[in-house]
Amino acid sequence: MFVIIGIVVVLGAVLGGFTMAHGNIALLIQPAEFVTIIGAALGSLLIASPLSVIKKIFGSIPHLIKGVNFTKQDYLELLKSFNDLFLLAQRDGLLAIEKHVESPKDSEILSLSKTFINNHHASTFFSDTMKVMLSGGVPPHELEALIDAEIETFEMESKPVVNAISKVGDSFPGLGIVAAVLGIIVTMSSIDEGAATVGMHVAAALVGTFLGVLMAYGFVNPIATNLELQHELEKRYLETIKACIVAYAKGNPPIIAVEIARRTIFSDYRPSFQELENYIRGKSDK
Repeated sequence: MFVIIGIVVVLGAVLGGFTMAHGNIALLIQPAEFVTIIGAALGSLLIASPLSVIKKIFGSIPHLIKGVNFTKQDYLELLKSFNDLFLLAQRDGLLAIEKHVESPKDSEILSLSKTFINNHHASTFFSDTMKVMLSGGVPPHELEALIDAEIETFEMESKPVVNAISKVGDSFPGLGIVAAVLGIIVTMSSIDEGAATVGMHVAAALVGTFLGVLMAYGFVNPIATNLELQHELEKRYLETIKACIVAYAKGNPPIIAVEIARRTIFSDYRPSFQELENYIRGKSDK
């Protein structure tokens, strides 16, 4: 949502300022410049990126618009569900939670955390790790190393997408110059057609430079930054899940395991110790 609002603000500020300076917005509509710059940018993306990265880039568009927004309530629900699950395992043995781990969506404990259940990567990450724990014979330090490997893989998979978009963003000013030079070539070929015609061609050429700079710093690079920050939030969510699992695997009581996990949450979303304790016990904050 904020991405759309940001795009509207950028366009509104640029076009509004241009209009206030008595500019004619119709002069900015130069299809040839758009085709040159956008087409060349897409072509450079195809040259620079393998098919798997290109698929991820276009697949990230809905994710970009929807955004990642883990709230304090999301973390409270996550930690409570883990606390309840580990309490069950502590009381009845690890095999008692097998059905919950095998099918988190059907679990009356884990399904209480809607954000967790609807996040396919996070729920699969948790389930696969717990299955390893249930299989037995895996020391906590090896389990932690296994989780770290998956988080590292997640991070390495996300970086090429952000890097590819950033590279395209960085190329836009140069492509704008290419479009402007082509416009000047057209201008020079029409120099005997009068000052008015030459002026229109020069204006069209300058639109190429304008469009390249605007696309780079107004849209594409900010989008790359947005995706990078979203990946960091998702990674932190996985780190919180990891902390809880590892703490329990090391023999800590469930309440201590979720407290250790609580401390990995970014301060913007982290519930206080009292808030978490009250939520786990079913008390409302006052």
